[in-house]
Amino acid sequence: MSTVLISIFCPDRTGLVAAITGRLFELGADLGDTSFAMLGTGAEFTSVCDLPAGIPAAELESDLAALPELAGATVSVRPFELDAATGPLGRISHRIVLSGGDRPGLIARLSEVFGSFKANIVRLDAHRLPEQGLYVTRLAVAIPERAEACLNTVANTAGELGLSCHVDEA
Repeated sequence: MSTVLISIFCPDRTGLVAAITGRLFELGADLGDTSFAMLGTGAEFTSVCDLPAGIPAAELESDLAALPELAGATVSVRPFELDAATGPLGRISHRIVLSGGDRPGLIARLSEVFGSFKANIVRLDAHRLPEQGLYVTRLAVAIPERAEACLNTVANTAGELGLSCHVDEA
């Protein structure tokens, strides 16, 4: 068994996730941390997964690239040399949704707040909703200490940036 990182970027189309994960299932791969996102008119699929013995990374890369749904895709399969198990900084303690007008540096300012409290951003998803005039950022974070102070600072920073802030404990 080997652990690999699969990265795929291609034009977005219906059925991508089903085609990719279906082929991986057929080959006996075991998916670990996996994400999928539309990026403009593109799509990105990333997964850390365990492959059965006898399936080299290069062979899997060619196999995935040959899927009709992945026409025009950039496919990369390479060894994953880090620990695939989530450590303490990956244990989500809070989910935060920020929304409001878009402005340069918004994510940088908010990220600095988390860094100053030694909090880790586990997941981040940000996108424009032009029809509503909003920029929405969703974060899943691990705040190991001083959570209340960190969250208050995030809320204050969001307010300074003209954003609403909603927090849920995980």
